[in-house]
Amino acid sequence: MPPVTTFRIALKSLRANKLRSLLAMLGIIIGIAAVISMLSIGAGAQEQIMSRISEMGTNLLSVRPGREMFHGVGGGSVESLTVDDALALLRQIDTIEAISPVVREGAQIKYFANNTNAQVYGTAVTWPSIRNYQVEHGRFFTESEVQSRMRVVVLGSETAGELGITSDSLDSYIKIRGIQFRLIGILKEKGSAGFGSADDMAVIPYTTAMNAVFGQEYVGEISIRAADDADIGRVEQEIEETLRRRHRITSPDDDDFRVFNQADIIETASSASRTFTILLGAIASISLIVGGIGIMNIMLVTVTERTREIGIRKAIGAKGKDILLQFLFEAIIMCVVGGLIGVGLGVGASRIIDAASEYSTSLQPSGIIIALAFSISVGLFFGYYPARRAALLDPVDALAYE
Repeated sequence: MPPVTTFRIALKSLRANKLRSLLAMLGIIIGIAAVISMLSIGAGAQEQIMSRISEMGTNLLSVRPGREMFHGVGGGSVESLTVDDALALLRQIDTIEAISPVVREGAQIKYFANNTNAQVYGTAVTWPSIRNYQVEHGRFFTESEVQSRMRVVVLGSETAGELGITSDSLDSYIKIRGIQFRLIGILKEKGSAGFGSADDMAVIPYTTAMNAVFGQEYVGEISIRAADDADIGRVEQEIEETLRRRHRITSPDDDDFRVFNQADIIETASSASRTFTILLGAIASISLIVGGIGIMNIMLVTVTERTREIGIRKAIGAKGKDILLQFLFEAIIMCVVGGLIGVGLGVGASRIIDAASEYSTSLQPSGIIIALAFSISVGLFFGYYPARRAALLDPVDALAYE
C-alpha cells in the first residue's frame, strides 16, 4: 500500500476521534510551549547581560581577592587588596586612566516609614565613569567628600523608587544600617541586567563605607579603566607584576588576587547564562517526555479497540508494515500538530512575558526548530511500540477478538 494512502487512513482515524486526539496532543502542546518560552527567557537574559557588559567598553579590568585553599578545595575570599594597592597601580601603570577601590555589602536602607534592602557600594569618585553610570538628579560626591569621610549617598533609580524618593527629596536624609546619610543624587536608570537589577543600589564614599558602615580595612574589588589604545593583555600583566611586588609574592601560583579583563567577564557571564538556558530547556523538556508517554498510552488503547479492524485489513491483504506505518503516522501527526500549536502558544507566551514583566525575552529560530524536531522524535519513539504491536497481531486472533 502506498505511504500516501496509509497517511490518509491515519489522518481519517484521528479525525474520527477528535477529542481523544486533542487530549493526547495536550502534553506535547504544553511541552513545546514551555520549552520555547523558557529558552526565550534564557536567551533574553543572556542578551541583556552581554549588552550590559559591552556598554562598559572593552578596556575594563577588575582585580579581586584570591581564594583560600583547603586541601585543594577553594574556600572563601582572602583579605588581600587595600586602597594603597589601588593607588600604587594608578601611579605605576601609565596606561591606567581611572581606578576605584570598591567595597560592597547588602544593607537595609530607610527613608521615613519606607525601607528596603539593597547593595551598598563604597567607591571613589571615578567609579561612575568606569562603570558607565550617569547621575540624573543632583550630583555625585566629590574627592573632598571622600577624603573627609562625609556621609553622603547617591541612590540607584530602583532603590529610590522603592523608598518613594524623587528629585524633590534631594538634600533630605536616609539611614543605611541605622547611620544617617544626606541624599545628594539619583543615578540614571540602566534597566534590568538579566535576572538582576543594575539600579538597585546605594553608592557612598569608600572611606565612609570602610570606616563607618562596614568596619573593614580591605577592599573587595579594584575597578580599572585602561586607555582606549592600551594593550589589555599588557596592562593585565603589569597589574599582576605590581601587586606581586607589593604583596611579596615570588610565584604566580601563590597569587592572593585575581585579575579579570572584559573578555574574561564576558566569557564567564556567557557561560553562566548558557548553562542557565540549557537548564531551563531541560526542565521544560520533561513535560514533552510526559506528553510522549501520554500519546503512547492512547495509542495502546487505540490498538486494543481496533483489533478487529486490524484483523480485517490483514485478511484482505494489508501487510504488517502497512499497519506499522498507519499507527506510526498517527503518533507523528499528533506530535507535529501538537508541536505547531505549542509553537504558537510558546511564541505568544514569550511576547506576553516580555511585555508584562521585567524579564526580556528573545525568540531564537534554532530553539523553535529544536523543539519541533524533539517533538517529532517523541512521536517516533513513543509511537513505535504501539505501532509494532499492532503490526504483529495475528489476523485470525484479531478477527476472533471481542
